[in-house]
Amino acid sequence: MAENPRHVPVLLEVAVRILNVRTGGTYVDATLGFAGHASAIAKALGPKGKLIGFDRDPEAFAFAKARLETLREELGEAMPEIVLHDVEFSLAADRLEAGSIDGLLADVGVSSMQLDEARRGFSFQADGNLDMRMNPRQGVTAEQVVNQFGEKELADLIYEFGEERRSRRIARAIVRARPITTTAELAKVVSGCAPPMKRERGKHVIHPATRTFQALRIYVNGELDELKALLDAAPRLLRPGGRLAVISFHSLEDRLVKDAFREGAQAGIYEVLTRKPLTAEQEEMDRNPRSRSAKLRAAEKLGISGFEKNKIGPGRPTAIQRRK
Repeated sequence: MAENPRHVPVLLEVAVRILNVRTGGTYVDATLGFAGHASAIAKALGPKGKLIGFDRDPEAFAFAKARLETLREELGEAMPEIVLHDVEFSLAADRLEAGSIDGLLADVGVSSMQLDEARRGFSFQADGNLDMRMNPRQGVTAEQVVNQFGEKELADLIYEFGEERRSRRIARAIVRARPITTTAELAKVVSGCAPPMKRERGKHVIHPATRTFQALRIYVNGELDELKALLDAAPRLLRPGGRLAVISFHSLEDRLVKDAFREGAQAGIYEVLTRKPLTAEQEEMDRNPRSRSAKLRAAEKLGISGFEKNKIGPGRPTAIQRRK
């Protein structure tokens, strides 16, 4: 299966490199998506290796499974063992043995695959139903939240998960305009009461509904709780010398990862490999605009490793962040 240009894995080379993938190891891709990262990891593992993948989105899971089957045809006997779980990655602790993982990668947040499908309701770029569920088999929809929550509850949600300073004004406008059933309707309501805002850095103007859509998506999918669960489980799942790498796309996610790594380092659990988050080069940003907001942080579980360490974290003078 050829690479779909709409679904380009973010920070692919950097992520695989910092995971320090070794032949015969056991690695987890907690967010399979289109299996871009998973395929790169699988190619480096060899026949004695093991790749474990998670994705709660049934469509993404089907894409990933098909792509990995195609990779199996390509690699033949060099293909590692593949184990896939069509559940949220917060259940990793229930599905994996303690101390069994050499590396864990999570590319969190919404994927381009989900954004591209108007019917999923993740984006206001095309009109679709207000759904936003990564797993359409469970949970409340964004439409239910928008039309059933009280004004204060909506305002608090938009402020907390969207970091939107105009949350009260937006919530008031939403309540007055109800019922709202499509992404275009919601975007119009928000745009009508809140003008566009510039980012703090640069001249790029973001759509006034961006933060409201982000807040609803995070709430509907419990994204921050999902990430917290994974960060809590990782120290138990990783072998000594195992690495955890997380790619996030907004400050709420990045703050959780940064704090977890710092607390882990203070507790003697981790060595933080990224003093500052790794970001995409200009070439990647031009090729894949979604990578502009991507930040990768990584840490290594302390202890005696079963394989030779290859320290490449930015905390060292010879780090992969020499470009910074």
